[in-house]
Amino acid sequence: MSEPDEAATPTAGLDLAHLPSEFADFGRVYEQEIRPSLLAREAEREAAARKAIQTRWAGGAIIAAGAALGLIVLKTPVAAIMIAIIGFGVIGWGNMGIMRMASEAKALIVEPIANRLNLYFTAAPGQCESIMRHREVGVVPGWDRSKYEDLVTGSRGQVNFELFEAHLEERRTTTDSKGRTQTTWVTVFRGQCLRLDFHKKFYGRTLITRDAGFFNRFGGAKGMQRAALEDPKFEKIFEVYTTDQVESRYLLTPDLMQKLVDLEEVFHGGKLKAAFDGGEMFITVQGGNLFEPGSMFKPLDSVDRVQELLKDFAAVFQLIDAVTAGRSRMPPPAG
Repeated sequence: MSEPDEAATPTAGLDLAHLPSEFADFGRVYEQEIRPSLLAREAEREAAARKAIQTRWAGGAIIAAGAALGLIVLKTPVAAIMIAIIGFGVIGWGNMGIMRMASEAKALIVEPIANRLNLYFTAAPGQCESIMRHREVGVVPGWDRSKYEDLVTGSRGQVNFELFEAHLEERRTTTDSKGRTQTTWVTVFRGQCLRLDFHKKFYGRTLITRDAGFFNRFGGAKGMQRAALEDPKFEKIFEVYTTDQVESRYLLTPDLMQKLVDLEEVFHGGKLKAAFDGGEMFITVQGGNLFEPGSMFKPLDSVDRVQELLKDFAAVFQLIDAVTAGRSRMPPPAG
């Protein structure tokens, strides 16, 4: 079992310099609250990792032997397939411990950080009702079945927010030449969904995307026109349509657009889409997978696990701050 580093700095190796002020104490929080609980489980992680490695070797050997026996000796693929199933079963059995360890490590890391920031974390939330509004404003497509995980709710100043991961699938049915039908499920969206509630309605509706193709249909529709951004650099990155040109200029500052780029990077995703509508802002980033504890083949108290999570939360906070600042500069509507 690895021992705590006696030479640990007050920040425990965390880079807190560019994070909001409420993150300044997380070096101490990590050392006193998070790291001890991780170290207490390190022996279990090591045992689970050893078992996973051993069973992968064993399973691989079974699969290789099955291929040789079935295809070379018996000259039939059936035997090879049956033995391969056994080999993959051995690998799956060996991975059960490491998967359970990853789930428990997530709780040991995410929950203390969320609690310190006055946020609430639910690993398996069931249904996330606001996904309907994400679809209504056009930042996710339609779907036939859905699954949600890693819901975080809380507030930043006067802004309530929720962040969750969604996996949306569409049912597709095909018919072959003999009239037989086959149903398959196709992923139409998998990634992060963020909803910000500003408790004050926007004057218009504004849509933002990194992929112009999806929103081309909105151009000129329902009174929407292409919005001109303040910074030519971001005009090359984003496509924006709005019903209120004045409001969009106050909202879509270079600072906010940079925060959107940063959010996409921090969330390890792409194809960002966003919408201002009513009193809310909706953002989706495809492909990101947040709040995972990282590899279980390195020590549990690796500081990288906490650093990534702090960056995730800080990116959301800084985005909220940028929108709030833009709204504060906006004059009231004429009349």
